[in-house]
Amino acid sequence: MHMDRYHFIIVGSGWRAMYYVRVAKAMPELFCLDAMYCRGQEKADKIAQEYGINTVTSIDDCINMRPDFAVIAVSKASICDTAIEWMDRGMTVLSETPAGLDTESLFRMYEYNKAVQKQVVAEQYREYPHNKAVIRLVKSGIIGDVSCMNISLAHEYHGASLMRAYLGINPGMKYSLTAKNYTFPTTETLTRYERYTDGRIADKKRCVASFEFENGKVAWYDFDSEQYRSPIRKNTYKIQGTRGEIIDDKVYYLDENNNGAEADIDIKTRIVNRGDVNPNFAVIREVESISFQGKVLYQPAHGLCGLSEDETAIAALMEKTALYSRGMGPSPYSIEDALADAYAMIRLNAMAKADKPVGKADL
Repeated sequence: MHMDRYHFIIVGSGWRAMYYVRVAKAMPELFCLDAMYCRGQEKADKIAQEYGINTVTSIDDCINMRPDFAVIAVSKASICDTAIEWMDRGMTVLSETPAGLDTESLFRMYEYNKAVQKQVVAEQYREYPHNKAVIRLVKSGIIGDVSCMNISLAHEYHGASLMRAYLGINPGMKYSLTAKNYTFPTTETLTRYERYTDGRIADKKRCVASFEFENGKVAWYDFDSEQYRSPIRKNTYKIQGTRGEIIDDKVYYLDENNNGAEADIDIKTRIVNRGDVNPNFAVIREVESISFQGKVLYQPAHGLCGLSEDETAIAALMEKTALYSRGMGPSPYSIEDALADAYAMIRLNAMAKADKPVGKADL
């Protein structure tokens, strides 16, 4: 095992795999990508030439590199099986979300992790600079004990992770769920790989749900399928507590004399022109700092590296996973949390499709 930089390999070569490549290139003093494992030589050669990274088609080569961890960035349907395969080879794995697509996979993963404990699921949304800062602010007690929130920040398992973090709910808590899907015509603007400017309109799904937790806290979930990339579908949230609320980076609270007050969360960013051919990455906004009333809530741990919020969050998970693998820290995201996220996705999709309420959900 190397004890200087954090060494890793990537299993997979798709959209999500390339996030880890960009992080490694942006932070070479911290991370070393030893290799990307591809199943075919033609694909391996293409990736190596296009991205300037080492690619291999031999599993033994990957094992002999003795990396700190292996990123599992394959299709969602294959993540569970592939993660177990690489754990069986002695690897600590950082596997992409979700942990599984069905309850059978989740139970299998839970039983496996009880014995092996070498998997981290890469649920990155709590590590987003913005989310990390606001969660810290909520925990400071500025708005009192939190009771409920409207959340339109991320879909399915990511959304479930965030609502529990903001509301302070453990992954084992039961909840009642109602959910419904709607379809609305929406102008298409940006996909993973291209930008549309011809005004084309297509029907897009919007899921609205209510999570009522056993302790009385409630999360109202609302997410549009276009929301991650579309400039005309923006993220929004509201968190309410006994002494105030936070709405889209504006804090309304009671001061020490119980008089109403309000203040903005101060977010400093810089524009980074990366010149990427993909319109999603050509220009990004990097967070420099987040503070509230002079108290710093977030600063980049390793300085500015030209990374987006998503990439910054992934980098944080990568570092913590490497430390976990070396026995120098806890898992950055518990398997119980990861399974609760995936189970919420399964229940949410089933209930939205059935369009009827369900009772308490418990994994």
